Amino acid sequence: MKTILFLHDTTLATPRGAELTIGELFTLGEQKNFNVLLDYINDFEKTKRLISESDLVVLNSTSRCNFEKELVKHLISSEIPYIKVEYDYNFCIRRNILCTVDPKVRSCCDPDKFHLFRKLFAGAALNVFQSPKHYESHYDFYGEAVANKLIMPPTVDVSKLKPSEEKIADTIPFFGDLNFLKGGHEFVTYAETHPEMKFTVYGRNRLRREMPANMSFHDPIPNTEVLEILGKTKQFICKPVWPEPSGRLAAEAFLSGCEMLANDRVGTFSFDFYPNNKEQAIAEMQQAPENFWEAVETILDGAKKVKAPKLGKVLVYKSYGGLGDIFFAVPAIYKLAEVSEELHFAVAPRLVDFFSKHLNVKVVNEKEVREQEDRYDHIYEFGNYPAFRGYDLPHALKYPTHRKVKQHAIQHYIDTAAKLHLDIDNHLEGYPYFKSEKDLKNPYFVVHHGAGFLLKIWPTDKYARLIEKLSDIYPHLGCKIIMGPDDPDIASHFTKEMPHVKYITGGMVDVGEAMEGALFHIGNDAGITHVAGSFNVPSVGIYGPTGPGSWGSFAEHNELIWGKKGVCAIRCNYDVILSCEHKICLNSVTVDRVLEAVYKVIERAYPNQKTTLKLNPQAQFEFSENDCLIRLGEQELLLEYHDNAMRKNIETLLLKKEETGIEDGDFKLVTDVLKQQHILFEVATFRR
Repeated sequence: MKTILFLHDTTLATPRGAELTIGELFTLGEQKNFNVLLDYINDFEKTKRLISESDLVVLNSTSRCNFEKELVKHLISSEIPYIKVEYDYNFCIRRNILCTVDPKVRSCCDPDKFHLFRKLFAGAALNVFQSPKHYESHYDFYGEAVANKLIMPPTVDVSKLKPSEEKIADTIPFFGDLNFLKGGHEFVTYAETHPEMKFTVYGRNRLRREMPANMSFHDPIPNTEVLEILGKTKQFICKPVWPEPSGRLAAEAFLSGCEMLANDRVGTFSFDFYPNNKEQAIAEMQQAPENFWEAVETILDGAKKVKAPKLGKVLVYKSYGGLGDIFFAVPAIYKLAEVSEELHFAVAPRLVDFFSKHLNVKVVNEKEVREQEDRYDHIYEFGNYPAFRGYDLPHALKYPTHRKVKQHAIQHYIDTAAKLHLDIDNHLEGYPYFKSEKDLKNPYFVVHHGAGFLLKIWPTDKYARLIEKLSDIYPHLGCKIIMGPDDPDIASHFTKEMPHVKYITGGMVDVGEAMEGALFHIGNDAGITHVAGSFNVPSVGIYGPTGPGSWGSFAEHNELIWGKKGVCAIRCNYDVILSCEHKICLNSVTVDRVLEAVYKVIERAYPNQKTTLKLNPQAQFEFSENDCLIRLGEQELLLEYHDNAMRKNIETLLLKKEETGIEDGDFKLVTDVLKQQHILFEVATFRR
């Protein structure tokens, strides 16, 4: 006897659609001589044991499970086949995807859970949805990951329906708590505009609103009584706010002969049997449990999962957005290439040589290939995230996670590519995208002080001061300054001769050569900073009016400085940036603040190099006979001297900025604390 394990987070005694459906499936499974078990997933060790002892797992709702993510990961990694039965939108933190109907709902999902459910759907032997609309909503987010599906109408027990030819015209019932999501406001408003009628609610009032006199509240009633009332009801209101996955109650009202006052957010009404074919609806609802168990038997018989075919010859455009946006799309392009027979990436003519050298796919001239599109099986346009021009570009892909999942633009591009093929793993791979090798014989760092939009640049004179400071700290390091045709003239801001500075004034190929060997990079919110990221060069990015957010530097080791944070509360757009006179978001960023970020990046990126201790340039010190008070921003640290030797060592380190050579005892404990508090940095010397 095969063991089928149902996992669900709510007791079946709860009189809701999901629990009623699970109960019916459970009973039919027992009738078919399966050993059907039900676990309410409240003990992880017990659940894991039951999974290991089962032939098939049916995963229902999990949002109320305290170990939901761990459970999903365990199920995905196990060798036990599973079916995912979805009743709501459990990948969504709210379980209702309100973000699709209310533009004010933003960043509403946990990215980890959102991506985990993509893997869950992709790995399932079958995904079960409650209606065509319910499936389409999931497909909009996950694409081909949910394509292996069964769509089941609500499993209404049609034998218990009690339609009556005599209809009560002056009373409209509402079953369940009167709340926002279920369309409670629509129901109350209708009652207010129809004072001649009665409106009976079998549940509690969950609305913060005065109720009209023609509305009454009663205790909830069992489903048998619900069906009796529906059988005599002339009109029934069903106008949910959220996209209702199914609407079992709506189905019961429809089959009971009620006139439906509904909107387009009821899943049941997306079946082709609505509104004119009750006989077809009854037949499909009766057959739904049988279809489920037929699918179970097919899975248990060992039917092999059909491997998704490759996409054939694919052309990818990235026609809109700045230079940096192209690099954000590179990981998604690599993902697409893995599931394509052949992939060509189209770029502007000036970028062909650069990307041909570094990208691991075939690069073609955008202007030329537009005349040859008939050679390709699939054409995808990444446009730009977010879609500033909407989706009016030919072949444009849509970004379903925009405003919903708070994450880097790179992941939004990957999530969109993952919709196109079942076998695309939406996990962001490691670094770098392009091959690089540090030039340790002639070590140097790279600076780009410009940007395509010059109002986003940190003041050029501050860049000059920073480079001069770095030349004092690292006199043996060269400095390569990327100098575009419209970038400010930084040479005029130096206060001394800078013979170690070299200017890169050529095209993207020259920029790439500079980045390939760089030890670290410092730049603005600009495309060159993302070129550095593509070579995984440790980076410091300086942001002003536009925050890093989805567009931050993405090198493995990076520091992002957002000068606006805590300094200016004005929300910037293009017009605000143009009219801003003080530019405090950028002008308030000091040279020492950037130097501190450089130390942080070097310390993390080069832990195994020969090192030296460097003071945080933003730290301030007050010395007395017995102690030293250290201030760093809002942080204060008091060092009390144990003896004169300790005082001498601390003063030597903090005042003269020299290492003492003491590597053990109390003083080592002090330096360890100072490093933990980022008052001291242990940075590479970059000397051979």
